[in-house]
Amino acid sequence: MTLVMWVGFILASYSVVGNDVIQTLGTFLTSNEKRVKWYILWAFASSIMVYALVNGYMNNDIDYGRLDKFDLTSVNYSWYYILPPLVLLLITRVGIPVSTTFMVLTLFSLHKIPGDLSSMVSSVFDADAKLGGMIQKSIMGYIIAFSSAIVIYLAITRLTEKKFVENPVKEKARPYWVVAQWLITGFLWFQWLTQDLANIYVYLQGGTDLSVGGFIFSLFILVGLLAYIFYQAGGKVQNVVREKTSTADIRSATFIDLIYGIILYIFKYNYLDLFEAKLPMSTTWVFIGLLAGREIGIRLNLEKKLSKAVTRMVFADLGKVFFGLLVSVILVFIIKLIGG
Repeated sequence: MTLVMWVGFILASYSVVGNDVIQTLGTFLTSNEKRVKWYILWAFASSIMVYALVNGYMNNDIDYGRLDKFDLTSVNYSWYYILPPLVLLLITRVGIPVSTTFMVLTLFSLHKIPGDLSSMVSSVFDADAKLGGMIQKSIMGYIIAFSSAIVIYLAITRLTEKKFVENPVKEKARPYWVVAQWLITGFLWFQWLTQDLANIYVYLQGGTDLSVGGFIFSLFILVGLLAYIFYQAGGKVQNVVREKTSTADIRSATFIDLIYGIILYIFKYNYLDLFEAKLPMSTTWVFIGLLAGREIGIRLNLEKKLSKAVTRMVFADLGKVFFGLLVSVILVFIIKLIGG
């Protein structure tokens, strides 16, 4: 049992960091990779991660309440609990952004998933079911991020993106943008950590019973994996960010991170009162929705139309996250039928 827990934790750490970190730090990496050494960017991100982890551990709440609805003490850590992060790792390696929330957390609600296939499928569309609730909250996150980004970028593109494209940032102004970007990235990164640490520490029963030594060991694993991702410049999933308009511009990257951070903050504290605040959601869907809406808003403003290439890009990204959702649900259902 302990072996499965730690193997699952390590695999989940690598998978989640390799997949989800790019959502949060992707624009930060892209806009700084030619000017700042990777280990400086890593040190900045790591310091915030260490703070979030130590703060959570000291308050006996590493998952920041995201696992409050999960009964982890009764989980039987069988071999198949290793499958989701392993599959997630394989999918991430080919550059497909996947929701780790669906892939990992649903596994720990097997007892709430019906045993027959028809009822399983019905639970996907039931907002009162754990799986259905997470899916609907994540889809709502995509819709809000997508629509908000279209409206925002239709309003500001001529004042921001158009000028950014036509006028590269001046060296005198760069330090101010650097400070703004790093502060906003820190805010966004912390919001992400308090959402998605649950996807990793669920394998260690939320980390509530970890000894000091065990906690430090887990912290070193995460910080080390983060270093690897920064060294690899984000890996293939980073292409989802690089192919979008002006994401290498520090000014554009700062606006993206600010909007993303605000949306995550709204969902974290349930300001819209649409879903339970502590119900986990997919930050991947929010990020993909934001980039898609931004791209549409910019193109409509600057080109007065949407090209086939942009339309294909938007639907390709949406198709990738839907594919990840489909794989996640099918995998959990298979595990449920095998031994759940």
